Amino acid sequence: MKRASTRFWLCASAMLFVTFQVSAQGRFRIDDKYSSRPIRSNELTLAGIRPGSTTLDRAWKLYPVASVVGPIGTFRLMDPCTRMVLYLENGFKSKVINTVRLELNESMTGKCETSRATRWLAGQGLKIGDTSRRVVALYGEPDSRSPSTKNGQPLELLHYDFGWAGPDVPQVMEVVCTAPKDGTPGRVVEITLAAGTL
Repeated sequence: MKRASTRFWLCASAMLFVTFQVSAQGRFRIDDKYSSRPIRSNELTLAGIRPGSTTLDRAWKLYPVASVVGPIGTFRLMDPCTRMVLYLENGFKSKVINTVRLELNESMTGKCETSRATRWLAGQGLKIGDTSRRVVALYGEPDSRSPSTKNGQPLELLHYDFGWAGPDVPQVMEVVCTAPKDGTPGRVVEITLAAGTL
């Protein structure tokens, strides 16, 4: 091979190497930039129900053994196997479910026969017992955090406003977690998804 050709290939190889390194560094900078950006994700369903869209007839087909509680169309389904309670609310004279709430009731008693809670999770996979860190990993930082209590237990309420996603999706989600303690994150004990305000 001639000396000129050798010099050409050496120069070309060096240029390719430098170009690759620059583009790789740029890509890493871009990735680092985006990886530090907060995620923003909304939720559509809880326990297979989409508030503001799922009809009462559809809900009855999914949960035919739910019992009616309260005067304005609140339906409750209890699962003694997992000690979870599912509430569906359709409001006064409405044919569409407006609010879905799933909560852990540790004082629940009853014979465990067959668990009905296999589908009792949010569309993104959030479920009772998950850590508060998982909530943030799925939906980003909440719009607000506030302390709360229930039966003397300190809790933390994470409030998400999904109005930015448009009017055709559930507008609000609230996740109640046990309060973090000694560096251990709290655990989800209640999830509410609603078509309107809470």
